[in-house]
Amino acid sequence: MKVKCQRDWLLTACQLVGVAVAARTTKPVLSCIKAIAQDDALFLMATDLEIGVRYELRGIEVKRAGAALLQPNKLISILRESSDADITLDSDENGTLVRTSTGRFNLPGGDANEFPDIPAFDDGGQYHEINAGLLRSMIKRTAFAADKTEATARWAVTGVLWEAEEKKARLVATDTRRLALTEGVADVHGGVKDAKTPSHLVPQKAVQLLERSLADDGELIRIVLKPNEAMFQTGRALIHTRLVEGRFPPYRDIIPKKPGVTLAIPTAEFLSRVRQAAIMTDDESKRVEFKFEPGKLTLNAQGGADHGSGEVTMDLPDYQGGEIDIAFNPQYLIDMLRAVESEPTLTLEMTDGQKPAVFRLGADYLYLVMPLTG
Repeated sequence: MKVKCQRDWLLTACQLVGVAVAARTTKPVLSCIKAIAQDDALFLMATDLEIGVRYELRGIEVKRAGAALLQPNKLISILRESSDADITLDSDENGTLVRTSTGRFNLPGGDANEFPDIPAFDDGGQYHEINAGLLRSMIKRTAFAADKTEATARWAVTGVLWEAEEKKARLVATDTRRLALTEGVADVHGGVKDAKTPSHLVPQKAVQLLERSLADDGELIRIVLKPNEAMFQTGRALIHTRLVEGRFPPYRDIIPKKPGVTLAIPTAEFLSRVRQAAIMTDDESKRVEFKFEPGKLTLNAQGGADHGSGEVTMDLPDYQGGEIDIAFNPQYLIDMLRAVESEPTLTLEMTDGQKPAVFRLGADYLYLVMPLTG
């Protein structure tokens, strides 16, 4: 295989595909990216056997068709440090020679035929389509809430629940202390709308890889959800993933039906106040007290003996409800507020200091957070 291609294109593609490279493996081939050159295209593939991705680069000068195994870390470093517009990859059975205008780098290779296949996109006549810009926003507003600990007992909440219904798709993520839910318009094809809505738990890694693959806001992304796997087809990338095993919590049951208090919160100002109050928390407490009273919100943070304390206030001229004292882990609010900071206002629903609080953006997004008690 011998190709000449734009350096920045190849760098972007390798960084994206590299997400699926196995971090720790007893199979050396899985620590590589497989490249296939044919016609005017270069296909890059990576997999850890749970998640696989195939990325297509067009407009490549293919001087010799073929396949090669590439070491992603070394290649990405070479591409990042070079200032050339174009670079050349020249591969044979011994490895790959990377040529820049000022250097020559020999990377070890391997047998490309040993690389496992990544399944082709197969919708079986049942799939749904979502606008890429909308899908990126949906992922941004939910995936952060999934559990990052990967504890075996709570394996199901390490995934993002993905549901498709007639004319809409729904993403839900939780770590059992908070929950993010969003819905968006989807074009459903081939019988998905007539089926029940089963739980499809997509791994966080696959969701993050999909988000990075959404380059053109206007394109339509095709999604196939099967009993044990999911596939996502963008303009340039195909992502295949096995699903997370386990039963997702019955999230609808914990969403309060009749809040006692509803008020509008200015997003940017609220984020600023929470971040200020969080300065005075420590790793042990991670607690900010929120006092809502007519026309005003007061945030109090009390760290350990060596951390001091802080008080921050915010005007709420439209709030004339009763006094509510409630405590939160400020990071749980900051994560959500950063995901929606382009929105001017949020709606906050509360009952008292012991029950979950819910933040909403219209009818399409909600974020539930459990208060800290005791």
